[in-house]
Amino acid sequence: MTSAHMFEAITFLVVGFVMLITHEVADHWVQTSWQAGHKGLHGDKKWTGRVACAKHVASYTLCTAFAVGSMWYVFALQMSWLGFVLGQAVSAVTHYWADQRSTLMGLAGRLGLAGFYRLGAPRTGQDKNGHERDDNPTLGTGAYALDQSWHKLWILIAALISAIVA
Repeated sequence: MTSAHMFEAITFLVVGFVMLITHEVADHWVQTSWQAGHKGLHGDKKWTGRVACAKHVASYTLCTAFAVGSMWYVFALQMSWLGFVLGQAVSAVTHYWADQRSTLMGLAGRLGLAGFYRLGAPRTGQDKNGHERDDNPTLGTGAYALDQSWHKLWILIAALISAIVA
């Protein structure tokens, strides 16, 4: 392995690790309840959904850009401005795409994963006694698992781009 490849590998590992950690914080602590509850709206409320999603992705990207930029500075990583910007852009665009929800749900359906996507989702409506039936409010859904794994795949690709684009 040449020294250039060693520096790229180190940059890839640092950027990937930092983006994975920052992803968890930005997606769960920085995102507001309003953004989380509205970013997937479509139909006659699609613009509300798009604005909520854009605000979430903007704050998410500010967090990842700050974290990666800080590590770039602290560790003097071998990364270009173009690599940095492209990596952040790939992460942001793919994050926005998935967080529209209907897009990821559609992809899951085309890949034969619609049942997994719906796994654990709360059932709406009323039970036999006329009470509202929202019986499984949880983060542990198939939709959530597919969403998070989608983001992590693209974080890997964004880190690779950040490391190798000169």
